[in-house]
Amino acid sequence: MRDTIIVGGAAMGWATAHHLLMREPDLDVVVVEKDPSLRHASTTLCDGNVRVQFNLEENIAMSMYAMQVVDNMEDELGFDSYRPDPMARHQGNLFLVNRDSQPAAKAGLELQQRLGAGTEWIDADDIAQRFPALTSTEIVGGTFGPRDGSVDPNVVVDAYRRNAQRNGAELVVGEVESLLVDQDLSQGVLMKSGESIHGSNVVVCAGAWSAQLLATTGLEIPVEPVTRTVYVVSGEVEGSEGMPSTFLPSGVYVLPESDGTFLIAWSTEADPIGFDFAPAPRSRFYDVIWPALVDVLPSFDRLEVVSSWAGLYAQNHLDANGIIGAWPEIEGLYLATGFSGHGFQQAPAVGRYLAERILGVEHSLDLARLGPERILTGVPVAEFAGRII
Repeated sequence: MRDTIIVGGAAMGWATAHHLLMREPDLDVVVVEKDPSLRHASTTLCDGNVRVQFNLEENIAMSMYAMQVVDNMEDELGFDSYRPDPMARHQGNLFLVNRDSQPAAKAGLELQQRLGAGTEWIDADDIAQRFPALTSTEIVGGTFGPRDGSVDPNVVVDAYRRNAQRNGAELVVGEVESLLVDQDLSQGVLMKSGESIHGSNVVVCAGAWSAQLLATTGLEIPVEPVTRTVYVVSGEVEGSEGMPSTFLPSGVYVLPESDGTFLIAWSTEADPIGFDFAPAPRSRFYDVIWPALVDVLPSFDRLEVVSSWAGLYAQNHLDANGIIGAWPEIEGLYLATGFSGHGFQQAPAVGRYLAERILGVEHSLDLARLGPERILTGVPVAEFAGRII
């Protein structure tokens, strides 16, 4: 009988294993992952953006902790000659604001500043002066997080995995067929190979596949796999030097890379549902995304799609926030899913919180409002003052 079985070996799973073993080195922890290459994992297919600009207190706090982890990763997750470098780029995130979105943006900004997130307001004229490529008649200003930016997700996963395995976590390569439950007690997992792994606690953090696994117990959650395409685009955009990661009110976002290259995407209600990793056609960029971008930022009128890739959001249709904690109707069953596109940056805090819940110790961050109970009651916990992308 294992102490804890973690289903899903990406950022969430290995962070949980790491924090469990940091607190209790004698625990018997196993991480089950069907594909250690993680080629289809949402963690490794994300764009690596980390930001404190949320409008829900828990989301802000989780991202602030993630920033601390990134800043101190070499020292805190390094050992011997291993020194993980997350390749952090603090280019900042700028959320552009129009007149319609200004009240919600200002309310969210007030909360972020009260929590010490370091976010600031920039008027439209100041935006145009500091970042000429972002000159727009549609924008009244923007909220700017100077510490926001991008990190390498692969390094983060590797750092947590190395530390967890160094402290005794076992990796089992294989696919889970179903969760084992007996009289409302979690008993472990049944592998597709026919093998059973028994454990006192089971943590389901299998991303977009989590809902399928939970359904084997009769448990239904409002989480679906949604395919999201990111386009790699090149173009000579005048005044784009030093440009931050930029988010339009519509949800279109532009992440600057180097040498006139940008990552551009737009997640909408029209995104396909299912386990499809084929990117949307380039015509979607030219016909849908580009017009919405140029309508607000005319300087992006000369772009060309170079390539693209697709990954999955574990989209929580109740409120688009993570479902984190113990399922109240099955003892020993824990969930971390439904993050709707921001799971990677919340993985450090979620892994720590789950470890604290499993071990019954005082939690560092109170994430109780994001617990699975709200799935049973149907009462959402949405972003304060409106949803931010």
